[in-house]
Amino acid sequence: MLADSMVTAYLDRIAAQRPATADLEGLRGIQSRHLYSVPFENLGYHLGEEIHMDERSVDKVVIERRGGGCYELNPALSHLLTALGYEVSLMPGRVWIKGELTAPLCHLALKVRLEGRAWLVDVGFGRNSRFPLDLGTRDPQTDPHGEYRIVPAADGGSDVSANGALQYRVYDVPCSVADFGPTLWWYRTAPDSPFLQNLFCSLPTDGGRVTLKGDRFTEVVGDERYTRRLLDEAEVREVYGKRFGITLERLPATDVGNGTVRMSFE
Repeated sequence: MLADSMVTAYLDRIAAQRPATADLEGLRGIQSRHLYSVPFENLGYHLGEEIHMDERSVDKVVIERRGGGCYELNPALSHLLTALGYEVSLMPGRVWIKGELTAPLCHLALKVRLEGRAWLVDVGFGRNSRFPLDLGTRDPQTDPHGEYRIVPAADGGSDVSANGALQYRVYDVPCSVADFGPTLWWYRTAPDSPFLQNLFCSLPTDGGRVTLKGDRFTEVVGDERYTRRLLDEAEVREVYGKRFGITLERLPATDVGNGTVRMSFE
């Protein structure tokens, strides 16, 4: 259980109000503020950092003021929610990529039981809904980030789609963070790991999104998209700092082979 001082620091980190009770309104506020404050990023994979799924994931978000992927952000959030009185469990998932599902345990999401209903909470995917999704309805769910649906799959899982496009499949089965260890090892070592082949940092904004992939910065504002190549390391550091709140002692190593995005300043 997180110490109360860390709970306060976590809420300050995401500029969220401490809910008076563990209710749906508080959960919605926390998920929304988390998405808009903590980047979806994989810098640690290219900085040679350890990837932690235990309470050290909270330290990364709160103390180091960094982001991460689903294996870090959702476990970190689970510790916060549990300390605030929410009933939280992990949901293993598989990601839809080009019409195919990845292997089991390639995604980690959260289920929060609240007032007799179950809610899908996810701040570690990159195309998340802004608010929790009701796991108990098959009807479309309108969200500021689009129209989401959760429908049963033949293998017992539930497919999550956004605006008609399949995102991932989750399973309501008991699991622990230790179950994701082998897949994390694969993500960190396999030549075709998407986390090694790409270098990214992304945050939603009011009406859009900002993303830095390697040395290419993209800002989406409404229906407009602007992309530019950053000129040097100083400009990369400036974008990480000003747009994502990340200060780096050194830039990620991107020339690691296996198709990884490369920063080549001329």
